[in-house]
Amino acid sequence: MSLLEHVDAATNLAKNNEVQLLVFKIDAAEESPYYAINVFKTREVVESKRHHLTQIPGAHPLLEGTIVLRELQIPILNLPRWLGVELAEDKRKLSNLLICDFNGIVIGIRIMFAYRVIKKNWNEMHSPDSYRLGDDGLVINDTRLDDGSLCLVLDYEKLLADVIPQAMVNVDNATKALHNLAMPDKLKHGVVLIAEDSKTAQRHLRQIFEHAHVGFQIFNNGRDLVEFIARHPDPASIPAIITDIEMPEMSGFTVIQSLKANPLTKSIPIIVNSSMTGDNNKREAASLGANGFIDKTKSENILALIIEKMDEESTKLLPR
Repeated sequence: MSLLEHVDAATNLAKNNEVQLLVFKIDAAEESPYYAINVFKTREVVESKRHHLTQIPGAHPLLEGTIVLRELQIPILNLPRWLGVELAEDKRKLSNLLICDFNGIVIGIRIMFAYRVIKKNWNEMHSPDSYRLGDDGLVINDTRLDDGSLCLVLDYEKLLADVIPQAMVNVDNATKALHNLAMPDKLKHGVVLIAEDSKTAQRHLRQIFEHAHVGFQIFNNGRDLVEFIARHPDPASIPAIITDIEMPEMSGFTVIQSLKANPLTKSIPIIVNSSMTGDNNKREAASLGANGFIDKTKSENILALIIEKMDEESTKLLPR
C-alpha cells in the first residue's frame, strides 16, 4: 500500500465510524492481556535484538534510550514497565519494538509481539469506567476479539506526556494566544462542548479553558455529546464544539455529519482537535462541515481558533 493509499484508508475508515487496530502483547504468557493501537499511527515492528540501544544519562525511567532506524534517531519507551510489568532479560532479548508516529513525533515502544490487525466499528469500542482512576487511568477503551478475548486500547497520549512532556501542548501559552483578541459575549457567557476520550487531552483542554475563564463541558465520546445536544433546550446558545476523531461509540467524523445535517446545530462552529493530522483527515473534516482543525500538540491556540470561527459564522448571518 502506498503512503497515499495508507492515508486514504485511514480517512475512509474514520468517516465510516470504523477503526483498524494493531493488536499486540507485552508478554508472551498466555494470561497476558491483549493491547491495541490505531494501525495508522504505526510504522513498523522491528526486532529489538537487531538494534543497538544508546542510553541517555539522567533520562526518564521509562525512556530506555534511542536507536537509529533509517537514519532517524528514535526514543524507545518501556511500555511493559509503564504497565507495571518488568520483562526478564531473556524475554527482553526476544521482544520487539513497535515504531509509532504521533503528530509527527516518532517513537518506539517495547512490545513482545504483534498479534494481528483487526477492524472495528467505533460502536464496538467501549469506555471502561472501571479502568479510569482519575487522570491516572492508562486504558482509554476496550473491545473484544473474535474469540471473546478482551483487548485494551491505551492512552498513548498519557504515555507521551509522562515521558516526553515537551512533545505535548504548552498549556501556559494558551492565555498568551488570547492577547489582542476580542472574546465574543456568547463565548464569555456560554459553555463550549468537548468530545474527547483521552484523559490526558481532557486535562490539557480543561486547564486551557479554566485559565481563560471560559465555560466548558467534556464528554468521553462523541455519542454522549450528540445525545446531550439533542436534549439541549437551546442549541443555538452553544458557542462552539470541539471533537476528537478517534473515539469510542461514535467517531468525530460522525459527530460532524450528525450536527451539520441538523438545522438546529449546523451553524455551531466545530473544531477538530486530533492527533490524526494528515491532510486527508483535514480535507475530510472540512468536507463534512468542520470549521477548523488543530493538532493536539498545538491546542494552546484552540480558543483563538474558536473566536476566529465564531466571527466567521457571525459574518455569514449578517444581512447582505
